[in-house]
Amino acid sequence: MKALSRVFTCLLVVIGGVAPGVRSGADAGGRGDPWLRHTIDRSGNGADGVRLGDANGDGLPDVVTGWEESGVVNICLNPGPEKVRGVWPSVAVGQVRSVEDAVFVDLDADGALDVVSACEGETRRVYVHWAPKDRSRYLDPMAWEALAIPESMDRMQWMYVAPAQVDGARGIDLVAGGKNRGAEIGWFEAPQDARDLPAWKWHPVSGAGWVMSLLPRDMDGDGDVDVVVSDRKGRMRGCRWLENPGKAVAASGKWMNHDIGGRDVEVMFMTLDDLSQDGIPDAVAAAKPQKLDVFLRKGGTGNAWERFSIPFPEGAGSAKAVASGDIDLDGKLDLAFSCEHAGGRSGVMWLSYAQAVTDSVWTGHEISGLEGAKFDLVQLLDLDGDGDLDVLTCEETENLGVFWYENPLRKSEP
Repeated sequence: MKALSRVFTCLLVVIGGVAPGVRSGADAGGRGDPWLRHTIDRSGNGADGVRLGDANGDGLPDVVTGWEESGVVNICLNPGPEKVRGVWPSVAVGQVRSVEDAVFVDLDADGALDVVSACEGETRRVYVHWAPKDRSRYLDPMAWEALAIPESMDRMQWMYVAPAQVDGARGIDLVAGGKNRGAEIGWFEAPQDARDLPAWKWHPVSGAGWVMSLLPRDMDGDGDVDVVVSDRKGRMRGCRWLENPGKAVAASGKWMNHDIGGRDVEVMFMTLDDLSQDGIPDAVAAAKPQKLDVFLRKGGTGNAWERFSIPFPEGAGSAKAVASGDIDLDGKLDLAFSCEHAGGRSGVMWLSYAQAVTDSVWTGHEISGLEGAKFDLVQLLDLDGDGDLDVLTCEETENLGVFWYENPLRKSEP
């Protein structure tokens, strides 16, 4: 019956016009043709984010996604370059309502990647989805167990989770944050036995308005993990980083706040990369309504930043997420961005500069065309093994699902 159901699903995908290799729209304003779109999962409603990890140990990046409207967390296993353009093998690892984020982490250090999910709405919980120890059952939904961390229950609407070793003790900890009333940024301290979920302890380190990104990084070079934040709402909105006071006292709650910038705008997802190629990571945030704010880091302390903005090309939606990588293989970092409110507009594009990263105008290039309305996180990676970076993302409201756009660069070479 399951095999028949999978065949029927594939037939629906083909009949619905979203079979692998779909190209949507036309050359928009001289920005080039849209890239081919390959759908890897369309099993639910409201795909909300794409996070990566090697779930089955084959060296290939797999994908975990929370389907917010369906209330399901799904893993898609990368089948390799030869089959990557088709629907990927997948498993539903838990039924959790209002899921906003999901991330891979081997929380109990048993060699099998688990998943942690964050739920908003009325659910207001952080769940651990325990993977089966028997790797042959990884795609068996009955072999997974989803349980909430008691300290997370009804504390806030959870928006984002990031695994990190915060205090240098025991196993991996979990940095997390939420939105709206009672929102905080903090971390769950791992107990001696990670499977003892009532023993996980929450340590708040900052208030928050509406957390978008939490990026664990050592920002001051002192050997412990700090947390870089983009927060779109409230009195602390903007981009900043929270300084870990030291592994021995990380649970004290006294984490110093360091502004990066963007207090005057509504920042969305952000990324860190060495855009200026000076050996120090810079920060880039998608900022509403339609721009990227770049913060070039000056020096190693993380306390001095130079800001400039890159406006979106005409015909794009409103800012959602950004990722960096050398998309055209010219040795310079480019920026790919995604949009929401993109109905009848371009929802995914990439930008390149001509002379310097501080150019006031970057050249816009098409990726998605005019399909889709609300895109999310963007991941740049070579999925088809041809040596250039493809674009992986998802779309929530027109139900395009989880998919990747194939970079045409290598195919256009003689």
